[in-house]
Amino acid sequence: MNTDSSVSFFDQQFQRQVRESDLALNPFEQQALPHLQGVVLDYGCGLGNLALAAARRGCNVVALDGSHTAIEHLRLVAQAESLSITANEADLRTYEVRGEYDTVVCIGLLMFFDCPTAFAQLEQLQARVRPGGVAVVNVLVEGTTFHRMFDPSGHCLFARDEMNSRFVGWEILLSEYQDFAAPNNTTKSFVTIIARKPVVRVAA
Repeated sequence: MNTDSSVSFFDQQFQRQVRESDLALNPFEQQALPHLQGVVLDYGCGLGNLALAAARRGCNVVALDGSHTAIEHLRLVAQAESLSITANEADLRTYEVRGEYDTVVCIGLLMFFDCPTAFAQLEQLQARVRPGGVAVVNVLVEGTTFHRMFDPSGHCLFARDEMNSRFVGWEILLSEYQDFAAPNNTTKSFVTIIARKPVVRVAA
């Protein structure tokens, strides 16, 4: 299991959210939900609120996260509702994704890796989207001044144009920057991109 300080930070946050039943979809998950279909990979699923919403709509979901609290919570809810969710705890910095997916979601995760790792995992996720499928990716970008949740040993604030450049050739369905006020007069600056993978057509 990944035990770095970022995972510990979120594990504590997830424990509080479970205690307080604070399980609503965040704004980025709300943006993603209409685009989820078929077989879905939720890479960095957190408490699994989006995975649960997708499964309740009929999707088959594979959900992965580094937090033991999050995965145990998701498994319990999925089992209680007989939902088609496979939930596993994993170190997502090094995890090798297998299979292909109609939708791949990665919300609020990659910036917690060092940049080479973040870029490599993004490329892996893109490769696992089926032609015609959709990727939903959300990261913090340069301009973010709230750093309390980061592991000091390595994280990656994406350049503001980085995500768009990495989806060249895809159909961009959404590309949006959003700033949110954070404690002590700091800011969280996000970019969300939702993109459809091109279908390669074979000449007759």
